[in-house]
Amino acid sequence: MKLADVYKVIDAAYPKRLSDEYVKNFGAYDNSGMLLDTGDDIAGAVFSLDLSQGAISHARETGANLIVTHHPAIFRAVSDFRVQDVLGARLVACMRGGIGVISMHLNFDFAPKGVDYYLAEGIGCKGSALTFENIEGGGYGRAYDVPRRTFSAFCGHIEKEFNTKRLLCYGEDAEIARAASFCGAGVDGGAIRFAKENGADVIISSDVKHNYICDILESGMRLVVLTHYASENYGFKKIYQDLRGKLNVPSYFYEDEFML
Repeated sequence: MKLADVYKVIDAAYPKRLSDEYVKNFGAYDNSGMLLDTGDDIAGAVFSLDLSQGAISHARETGANLIVTHHPAIFRAVSDFRVQDVLGARLVACMRGGIGVISMHLNFDFAPKGVDYYLAEGIGCKGSALTFENIEGGGYGRAYDVPRRTFSAFCGHIEKEFNTKRLLCYGEDAEIARAASFCGAGVDGGAIRFAKENGADVIISSDVKHNYICDILESGMRLVVLTHYASENYGFKKIYQDLRGKLNVPSYFYEDEFML
């Protein structure tokens, strides 16, 4: 089985066209797909949110020669690869080790049961959710009911479910019954309006800018800020669990635990 064969299986379940359509419709940028192909037969695959040195070491330890990431291993165009640079060191290590790389970014986010969907599920989504940005066959950003509880209890649930200690919780300890969540760095003015218009008591996301924190609190909502890694690793692991039995090669999951 070649890298392209593995890619076809992943693309059938989480099609790259979702990323392409979002980029086209919303003026965004992405770089998903087969990013490094050494031409070798695939002996095993490591799923890791990022192409990190830890993931590369895990591939070596397990005998895998493919790493499947969520975040693109190469995002923007580069003019050179140097082992002295962080990105260059990772890519040189992969090429020397015969390790290929597939990155599936926005399509993993937007898939009907993708990273953003699982963020809402982990938070406690009850029933159906309204989506913020919609494309054919997928969506991003969700507003939904959650079990009623105090804000402090709500934060405690998120900390436990997402296995993270790095959690920022803004707002008074009032009752929470409805949430809006955006995986990764998804909060902007439009997302805040979407949450407010759909009755959210709290917004959950990552990498939230200071001015948006002020706007959320002054809109009467609360805010929970996860690490970017924790907000997406949870759903990425669910995707791995879905794909591992379909690839016909040994598959492993790797976590950079210090990022949670």
